[in-house]
Amino acid sequence: MDDRFNTIAGWALFAGVVGLGLSSVSSHYFRADRPHRPETMGYEIEGVEAEGGGAGEVPIATLLATADVAKGESVFAKCTSCHTINAGGANGIGPNLHGVLGKPLAQHAGFAFSDALKSKGGTWTFETMNEWLKSPKAFAPGTKMTFAGLSKAEDRANLMAWMNTQGSNLPLPEAPAAEAPAEEGAAEDGSVNPPGGGAEPAPSGEQAEAGAMAQPAPKLEGGGDKAGTIASPVSP
Repeated sequence: MDDRFNTIAGWALFAGVVGLGLSSVSSHYFRADRPHRPETMGYEIEGVEAEGGGAGEVPIATLLATADVAKGESVFAKCTSCHTINAGGANGIGPNLHGVLGKPLAQHAGFAFSDALKSKGGTWTFETMNEWLKSPKAFAPGTKMTFAGLSKAEDRANLMAWMNTQGSNLPLPEAPAAEAPAEEGAAEDGSVNPPGGGAEPAPSGEQAEAGAMAQPAPKLEGGGDKAGTIASPVSP
């Protein structure tokens, strides 16, 4: 009986040693015990702009000039769970938005706005609405608006273009003029170079002297080429 117990205990101990050894070998093989930097840091979240991504953003006035009203109506589908936009429509979780562009902020009849939005003041211009749609919480910290915002400027432009047709009908802001390219042939100092080349250099002193010597010699008195008395320019 004792021999059998010792045999079982020995095999159990051996199995434990083997298991521990295999675990150590596998951990070293897969480098599981070495903290290392992952090849890809995190995951991209849809709808969230990358840090610093707005540095080269196109002005909203430029996007409004070519906005797609039909696409803007599709974007508004995200808002219908909280808002109506038809004339005389009822307030929901959010206020009715008919003709909202051009109206004062946080002053729609029958709706209780947050103090954060009421404190902003001003009117709903295209620029103001663009900032609000981009991130309500950043525009008015403390707002009751739970919508995260529209990260794509094109979506915001399309949405505002469509909302403008729903009772506002404001003139679109003028797009900033594109920078004109430098005039061909214009030098940095403002002078104009001749076509196909740079400005002609001023003649050097030797060239000027050579040019002066090349001038025809004054005629001698008597009209000949032989030496004679030079005619005086003063009348006798």
